[in-house]
Amino acid sequence: MPSKKTGSGEDKSHMIVAEARRARERREREYRAQALKMFPHVCARCGREFSGKRLSELTVHHKDHNHDNNPPDGSNWELLCIYCHDDEHSRYLDSEWYDKPTPGDNQETASTYKPFAGLDSLLKGKK
Repeated sequence: MPSKKTGSGEDKSHMIVAEARRARERREREYRAQALKMFPHVCARCGREFSGKRLSELTVHHKDHNHDNNPPDGSNWELLCIYCHDDEHSRYLDSEWYDKPTPGDNQETASTYKPFAGLDSLLKGKK
């Protein structure tokens, strides 16, 4: 099996990535510990309470979705259970996807049918 050269570019990039991951994990532990001290151990969405081993299911959500925005007062954080956190991020990704223009968006609708046209006059006689 061929051995890698010490100091090769590939080794350096692996080391840089590994260090970046360790730094991110350190930051996450720090702001999570702060958030758990500041806020009650309750999911801000579904209201479930967490304690003991289940406390690991409570995550810190960044309201502005910027994980580098960690003000000391916790104003950008909320505690969410893993399920609500996943739901929040999927909603955020969905909104990003659907907010973007798609090909053909500027075309006029071919349909001219208006299903509720004249409904007000039909309802006036029902009193």
